[in-house]
Amino acid sequence: MVTSIVAENITKEFTLRYHRTFKEVTVAKVRGHKTSDKFNAIEDVSFTIEEGESIGLMGLNGSGKSTLLKMINGVMRPDKGTLLTRGRIAGLIATGAGFHPQLSGTENLVLNAAILGMSERELKRKYDDIVEFADLGRTLEAPVGHYSSGQKARLGFAVAIHVDSDIFLADEVLAVGDKPFRAKCMKRMMEIRDSGRTLVYVSHSPASVERMCSRVLVLEKGRLGFDGAPKDAIHYLKYDAPDDAQNDLSDAEIGNDI
Repeated sequence: MVTSIVAENITKEFTLRYHRTFKEVTVAKVRGHKTSDKFNAIEDVSFTIEEGESIGLMGLNGSGKSTLLKMINGVMRPDKGTLLTRGRIAGLIATGAGFHPQLSGTENLVLNAAILGMSERELKRKYDDIVEFADLGRTLEAPVGHYSSGQKARLGFAVAIHVDSDIFLADEVLAVGDKPFRAKCMKRMMEIRDSGRTLVYVSHSPASVERMCSRVLVLEKGRLGFDGAPKDAIHYLKYDAPDDAQNDLSDAEIGNDI
């Protein structure tokens, strides 16, 4: 079996600064106060993901999920440990990431496609499909700075989902946008999963994670707290809920038509 992602004892450290200006820092130092603290957003995390696995990444807000996804994507590097990936990576790890607010949706579409490694020939071939998937109509010609978070998610996901990647990353992409679009996104991610590509999906929804993923990693304050089956992860997180609540959550995120 081919390995897609290997993390060995990775740690990502950030600095939390208490003061905004040089004057405030100087005064704090004179008074003997601390001006900053260091903390680990990810601490000594290890795991292996095989090609074709669909991985759910769960945990409370601030547990390090987005930081880990950014390291997998290459946006950040671990300060300690080793993180290796195999193949082309695409996905939406932050709503509006890589968009220029003064450029139109069309211009940002072309720019974002290039950033994700899509060739000019590939973009020409897929352009109409991307526009159709985003379904932004005339808004596509407006500056992205005027877009809502849902509209940015539409455009970003539409581009990312059409990249021929080996690994697809999605960070809460279904938390924004209307119900039909969320359903369309989930359907396309299921197609990615079923095609044998590697999928890493961040979500707080037990219903969608259980439906989408074969395995779940749970982060707790930057550490790997659990690695196993979705049902066991949901129980570990105490996200268990009555069937009605589960159905409501599933419908809210992916719609009834999937």
